[in-house]
Amino acid sequence: MKHTLFSTLRELKGNPRACVYTEPLWGLSMNLCMPYISVYMLALGLSDTQVGFLVTINVLIQMVFSFFSGPFTDKMGRRKSTAVFDFIAWSIPSLIWWRAEGFWFFLAAAILNGANGVTSNSWHCLLVEDAEKKQITKIYSIVIACGQLSAVFAPISSVLISKLTLVPAIRILYVNGFILMTLKIIILYFASKETEMGKMRLAETHGKNIFQLAGGYGEIIKIILKSRGTVFAIVIAALGFIVQTINTAFWPIIANKKLLVPEAILPFFYVLRSGLAIFFLFFVIPGFLKGLLKVPLILTFISYFIGQLLLILIPAEGVLKYPLICVSLAFDGFGLGVLMTLCESLIAIHVDKNERARIMGLRFMFMMIVTSPFGWIGGMLSDISRNLPFVLNLFILAIGLVITLIYYRKENDHSAEHS
Repeated sequence: MKHTLFSTLRELKGNPRACVYTEPLWGLSMNLCMPYISVYMLALGLSDTQVGFLVTINVLIQMVFSFFSGPFTDKMGRRKSTAVFDFIAWSIPSLIWWRAEGFWFFLAAAILNGANGVTSNSWHCLLVEDAEKKQITKIYSIVIACGQLSAVFAPISSVLISKLTLVPAIRILYVNGFILMTLKIIILYFASKETEMGKMRLAETHGKNIFQLAGGYGEIIKIILKSRGTVFAIVIAALGFIVQTINTAFWPIIANKKLLVPEAILPFFYVLRSGLAIFFLFFVIPGFLKGLLKVPLILTFISYFIGQLLLILIPAEGVLKYPLICVSLAFDGFGLGVLMTLCESLIAIHVDKNERARIMGLRFMFMMIVTSPFGWIGGMLSDISRNLPFVLNLFILAIGLVITLIYYRKENDHSAEHS
């Protein structure tokens, strides 16, 4: 059992330990709320198109923050920028979501939540920069599993919704989200320290402002383009983020509005998907993550494709409805676990460690640029048919599979030439 995720969890030290051990608070705070944000918006009078528009606005704001995330992370340090921007992106919006009454509340929260574009960079730097390279994939598997631990407490959401109805229940969950997310921010800040690379970048950026640092992105783009592995990792991460964005926003809508799953039962399906993701992450995926990542990537695209296709084909009535939803979520759970793990691991392994913050910043910005139209597009498609956002996901997953096959075939050819 030497190489299990459990042994990795026990052996973690320093910043990786602080980041991983505080991550369950994310699952117990924001992950309890976010699966219901779409139906919460609909219950407060928003349309599918408005929900999609807010997703797009959020992604566009994240794109702006992502552009400056490298300079912010280098200038403020990984530890401080994570604390400051996590509070702006999650704690304050939680209070707005709690008191939301209509579109403009959600718009304000979506704009502030866009500050997550900085912490998506700084937190990952804090997590992996002082970690051993051989541990990175396992660390990301553990992190994703920790985020899924909210599934254990999802029945609380079901009880609240059944007793109080949807809107009052979700308001309580956002108060919980504010408290636990703020606690996570404080604990992580005091349990971590600045990374060695972070200290070097703090010294190198002393006396330079954020705009001066952002002006150096031309050279960073050249560094990225010279690394075929980095380009591939960024493209795969972007495709995965699009699928995840559409799935997060529109799965509760198709389940509740098309498949007629009662709101009080929705949490139990999140229990299933998260439970399966945790199981795959700890007991199945580690067996795949040896050597090249080709096979796991291919399998995850196929698995995710099957799960999304099943979701479209499930009838709204009949005895097979709930079993088929469960089967669909089983494929989704495997696809989710592997794809999220591999997207982050590919980036962490391939990027130039001396320019990690700025490369990661450009990576997140590219992901936001590519993803930004899809919230709105998904909303308009959902207004036409609740199936169509997931038809779009099928197309994106097929593209990801083709790109993966092409990349690894050329990699094999390149290896053969130099053998």
